[in-house]
Amino acid sequence: MSNFNTAPRSVRLHIGIFGKTNSGKSSLLNAITTHSTSLVSPVKGTTTDPVYKSIELYGLGPCVLIDTAGFDDDGELGPLRIKKSEDALKKVDIAILLFDATANDFKKEEEWANNLRKINKPFLPIISKVDLNSNTEIIEKLIETKFNLKPLKIYNKQADLQQILRKELIKINTDKVKKRSIVEGLVEKDDLVLLVMPQQINAPEGRLILPQVQTIRDLLDHQAIVVSVCTDEIDSALKALSKPPKLIITDSQVFPLVYEKKPKESKLTSFSILLSAVKGDVEKFAYAAHKIKQLNEKSKVLIAEACTHAPLTEDIGRVQIPRLLRNRVGENLQIDFVSGTDFPSNLKDYDLVIHCAGCMFNRTYMMNRLKECEDQNVLMTNYGISIAELSNILEFVDY
Repeated sequence: MSNFNTAPRSVRLHIGIFGKTNSGKSSLLNAITTHSTSLVSPVKGTTTDPVYKSIELYGLGPCVLIDTAGFDDDGELGPLRIKKSEDALKKVDIAILLFDATANDFKKEEEWANNLRKINKPFLPIISKVDLNSNTEIIEKLIETKFNLKPLKIYNKQADLQQILRKELIKINTDKVKKRSIVEGLVEKDDLVLLVMPQQINAPEGRLILPQVQTIRDLLDHQAIVVSVCTDEIDSALKALSKPPKLIITDSQVFPLVYEKKPKESKLTSFSILLSAVKGDVEKFAYAAHKIKQLNEKSKVLIAEACTHAPLTEDIGRVQIPRLLRNRVGENLQIDFVSGTDFPSNLKDYDLVIHCAGCMFNRTYMMNRLKECEDQNVLMTNYGISIAELSNILEFVDY
């Protein structure tokens, strides 16, 4: 099965298309995907909720294209649609900003371009519908003068649009969007790595959970020697190996047990911690975990999970971490929960945010959540790091 079909959305490059209503956003998406992904109509406000389309683009790999509602939508539901577009922007790695050549007011485009610059979001300015207005020099000069960028000019039903756009996006992706591998700096070729993978009850039958699959693939890409066991087979695995593993990667919920059994020369980390380094800022998460020592029964903690599965027995976010926290702090500690894309706009009442590894989110979205916390002076940490801190072994964990 091809990478196009199997790559989860969380590891795809997110490319968002933004512009006014009827500026050609949906037409552009359809031109890139080469079929009618998004509904096109002369009626203003045809696109309401963002439209997500997974696609493979040569030179960029697996991508997600996002078609959004016009940011000038003045209809009855306009503010809600604009809010959806702003929320989509939080997930975008590269933005495409359309300037409609048939328009004569570009204040909204300037406003969005300035906001993109403020948040260091790389963007590609495109002048659309140039075949409907031959006098595009004014728009082109505006973009070059204000943003020091050379806009791409496109016209309706342009046959080679996908190829031209792909080349421009590759330039931006190479220059601006950096990726980190899961085991970067921890593993080299021929290193022996032991994976301790208790089968979680929320894992689909016959399959591993996503962080485990992604980690195994990354280890194979690094040409490491990988041995996988369940928790009760650790002793047998260590006895069977001719030498201690260079690295042990465990599920966070069995951190204390694995720490007690591991050879002294073996490094130790967890799937959650490795994913937090890929999706967020692991150093900041580790620093924030020390806030746990300062919590008391009047404190307030938010636990955020990317998944939206129904809580199950011994759920790590809903059951295990709250139990560890209350055992440490006291039964009256207030703990709130959110899942999926729900996340409070007001975080100031919280003393600490504990987030899952974010395997269902891309790095851009996770970093946006971290920034929201930082802007409100609230510390944010990670499931695995918080469990290591609550187990008094964080200083012995590698990341």
